[in-house]
Amino acid sequence: MGDNENPYNRGNVFNVLKDFGPQPFVINIEQAAKKNNNFRIALWTGNHLQVTLMNIGVGEDIGLEIHPTSDQLLHIEDGQGLVQMGKNKGIYDFQANVYDDYVIVIPAGTWHNLTNTGNKPIKLYSIYAPPQHPYGTVHETKAIAMASENHY
Repeated sequence: MGDNENPYNRGNVFNVLKDFGPQPFVINIEQAAKKNNNFRIALWTGNHLQVTLMNIGVGEDIGLEIHPTSDQLLHIEDGQGLVQMGKNKGIYDFQANVYDDYVIVIPAGTWHNLTNTGNKPIKLYSIYAPPQHPYGTVHETKAIAMASENHY
């Protein structure tokens, strides 16, 4: 197994981003998030947890969504945006500007959206518990994600 394929690699970014779950895994998450050019890709999927990487273009958003049974944590590695959340679809009782190194915690059953308000793509990683997307998910674009996911 080459150094860039070894899940115990000491901080190097893998040549190919893919779902490495459910095996033990170590990666420099900041480098991986910044390398990712897909709208969404599952990086690690286990039975009770999932890590995905996202790339949100300038002026674009994740899209209003809700995960009824999954808590979610977003960590912004690069970029800035506006996060909006609420218990009712399209009615936000919480919003905040977010920047590099900010964490967004989204409780299960909360409608939410993240819009890129900056001048470069938002690079982030997301943690779901339990997993939200099928093992091996790769959505090159938001349009592909919307077509393949059950959006509410």
